[in-house]
Amino acid sequence: MEVRKVSEAVIRRLPKYYRHLLILQKTGVERISSGKLAQQMRLNASQVRQDFNCFGGFGQQGYGYNVSTLLSEIKNILSLNQPYRAVVVGAGNIGTALANFEGFERDSIAIEALFDIDPALIGSSINGKPVLHTDELETYIKKNGISIGIIAARRSAAQNIADRMQAAGVRGIWNFAPMDLTEVEVPVENLHMTDSLLCLCYKMNQNNLYEE
Repeated sequence: MEVRKVSEAVIRRLPKYYRHLLILQKTGVERISSGKLAQQMRLNASQVRQDFNCFGGFGQQGYGYNVSTLLSEIKNILSLNQPYRAVVVGAGNIGTALANFEGFERDSIAIEALFDIDPALIGSSINGKPVLHTDELETYIKKNGISIGIIAARRSAAQNIADRMQAAGVRGIWNFAPMDLTEVEVPVENLHMTDSLLCLCYKMNQNNLYEE
């Protein structure tokens, strides 16, 4: 499959296609046109075709897309055809919620352990996952082939944790701390939990005068 460099906007839409196609597959839909898929996802058919053409197309003229085949292709594009081992630093509310979330297993992502500095948490387990002291972080990452580091710690500790994760060999960082990480060479996704809520507040008070 020939893959061209794609825009951030296209990358952001890929998980949405993936989720929607999972629903279609579970409900027994075998094929769908670009127009119908676009309508259901509040896009336009041209945009859908352009997005898929970044990766080779997948559709057939007059037939549309086979849902199972398209789902498999997007899963491959998202590299979900391989397992990922992850650790969480911060065993508070966010870290606990992540450790208890069962949806990661569907996408071959396994949280192996959590790390914290609270003596009351160290030595316990959350959903069967051990809570270890952060002093053990680098050793654990190297020994267990951890590829994803998840930061659910306080803001002041986030950059140091990211630096340690990167030095230990993680390939990507998912950051829940309320700050954007800098000077990190591996891919980073910064997820600020209040951002979408603030956007909702804006939309609620602007009489819908905003662009989709």
